[in-house]
Amino acid sequence: MGAQTDAGAAARAAQVLVVMGVSGSGKSTVGALIAERLGWIFVDGDSFHTPEHVAKMHAGHALDDEDRAPWLARIAVWIQHRLDSGESGVVVCSALRRAYRDVLTRGSRRVRIVYLDGDKALVAKRLTDRHGHFMSPRLLDSQFATLEIPGPDEHPITVGIDAPPETIADRVVAQLAEDARTRAGRT
Repeated sequence: MGAQTDAGAAARAAQVLVVMGVSGSGKSTVGALIAERLGWIFVDGDSFHTPEHVAKMHAGHALDDEDRAPWLARIAVWIQHRLDSGESGVVVCSALRRAYRDVLTRGSRRVRIVYLDGDKALVAKRLTDRHGHFMSPRLLDSQFATLEIPGPDEHPITVGIDAPPETIADRVVAQLAEDARTRAGRT
């Protein structure tokens, strides 16, 4: 019985961070650093895209909600599997609209949104300097037009992207630790 109790406690303690923001905000770099610092599993949400959708975005065409639905569903399954297995993880995903984040979090407080917040000029420069990524810089306007900044009821960790990725990751980890201390103080 003790092993079952331990497994149940681990599953309840597991959490997943969804690192979100527009293309070029540093999601993959920052997400990988957060996972490394915490010793959690990391996955880039782009790996859940079909080759057809990658080609569409590379050609400068934004995905529509019909395109995104199965992609978001695959990421949501990955998240749920982590939680059910008692394994904490970090996934990066643009998750620009509240409806998309709702699919990913399924209302669970164990799924936490990390919003990488940056202005359009900085992101545009990063996209111009980036090579070998399928997301066309021409889609930046549509990314910002689609973006719905996470509201307080989503309990996001919001960090600016104007610092080095290591500093941003450290800020997220520090906020998680502070939140855990706050929760422990209430119990």
